[in-house]
Amino acid sequence: MAKETKDYSKYFDFSDAKVISEDESGKKIRIRGRDIQILSEPDHRKEKQRGKEDIRVLYDTAVPEELKGLGNGRKYIIYTYGCQMNEHDTETMKGLLEEMGYTPTEERKEANLILLNTCAIRENAEDKVFGELGHLKGLKTENPDLLLGVCGCMSQEEGVVNRIMQKHGFVDMIFGTHNIHRLPYLIQEALFSKEMVVEVWSKEGDIIENLPKKREGMRAWVNIMYGCDKFCTYCIVPFTRGKERSRRPEDVIAEVRDLARQGFKEITLLGQNVNAYGKDFTDIDYTFANLMDDIRQIDIPRIRFTTSHPRDFDDALIEVLAKGGNLVEHIHLPVQSGNTEVLKRMSRKYSREHYLELVRKIKKAIPNVVLTTDIIVGFPGETEEQFQDTLSLVREVGYDFAFTFIYSPREGTPAAVMEDNVPMEVKKERLQRLNEVVNEHCRMSNDLMAGKIVEVLVEGESKNNADVLSGRTRSNKLVHFEGSKDLIGKFVHVEITDPMTWYIKGNIVPEAVTSV
Repeated sequence: MAKETKDYSKYFDFSDAKVISEDESGKKIRIRGRDIQILSEPDHRKEKQRGKEDIRVLYDTAVPEELKGLGNGRKYIIYTYGCQMNEHDTETMKGLLEEMGYTPTEERKEANLILLNTCAIRENAEDKVFGELGHLKGLKTENPDLLLGVCGCMSQEEGVVNRIMQKHGFVDMIFGTHNIHRLPYLIQEALFSKEMVVEVWSKEGDIIENLPKKREGMRAWVNIMYGCDKFCTYCIVPFTRGKERSRRPEDVIAEVRDLARQGFKEITLLGQNVNAYGKDFTDIDYTFANLMDDIRQIDIPRIRFTTSHPRDFDDALIEVLAKGGNLVEHIHLPVQSGNTEVLKRMSRKYSREHYLELVRKIKKAIPNVVLTTDIIVGFPGETEEQFQDTLSLVREVGYDFAFTFIYSPREGTPAAVMEDNVPMEVKKERLQRLNEVVNEHCRMSNDLMAGKIVEVLVEGESKNNADVLSGRTRSNKLVHFEGSKDLIGKFVHVEITDPMTWYIKGNIVPEAVTSV
């Protein structure tokens, strides 16, 4: 049965776009002389659907033998935008590429394959990608055999994909977040067909285990689940990442144990909403608290997680985190707004009072906890009084850090059709005031550390001074200190001498250096 024919008239002038063929395998169109194979394409209506079909777990999907030499003698670069989930997706794509024979390079002119792993959270993230595509056009002109690909969250958006097809015809591949494991096949198709290949699954696929990953350094990310079912009105993630799907606990635990054997010092468990882990299981009663309780018994010095949703942060999880050990005392707890009415319009599904009660419980159970957050200013309809509620909440909680953003509408989200009635100059002024309060509390927290000795995992040289090392405490505070390069990857103890707003300085305590 032929696929449903899509109306391209809203995206293209038919003098530029022509459907050449269409059957069960997809369709082929021609735009300005470039043939495009559309194996599958994003469909916002389908992305909204949350079916009850079972998600299978596949263990035998890897690079096939016939494609393992396809990249021999070829080099690749991946540019990554956005969150830790995107960073981890890049690790998977690097693993796939290197199993195909590709080797990494940092020189664009050496590259045979360049991928842009994109983010769709904010408009400026998309602007950066399209700007980058403009720069890469010249490189493609110089080297027509260069493969250019756009993947990640932006690729899940109809408007973005159609804009690339129409205005950036030199791109060779477009694929989404659900079919990363298909990368070897897409490269093969693009290489041999010489056509643009578009494969973006609107509906989330199965959970693919045992994919190769290329991790670097002493810290590792581990996906425990995919997708989000919260549908905050401003957020595109439920559409770009699909419905919530939890990995089986035995698979997560096996991966963490393997990372422990490899000597990784710190692991961050990833999910769009880690607190919802296990809620989709139908055969076992196993929650995020259970998973954290099991993982804390594995010999990894530090375990973190991100991101948590206040609505699903339950007492059982607080009880487990209070056990400490390798479970660090840093919790990222996005609030987004301090006003209940704004939270309701955001569809955050909790009130100001609920959030503050949760903070009280966490601080009682974990007295030395460090809380960080995300906050949006200028959401549609936000009044000055409602913004003042956000400022007062920040002061009451006393965050050590906050990621703060000016609201910008994302096409396809419910908030995008709300009247964006807060003027930009007001948004910018509110952001400045918010940052002043956040910075004040950040500095106050750092000042309290003066004279204390803290454990630091040394990550590398300071970005601004090669003679200075930098690392992070258990509470995720950035520390700068002088020391030899052979300390990178080790734990050291540092006495804090000079607290700053964004980082703290100190002196190493030499007798307290450990490799584990």
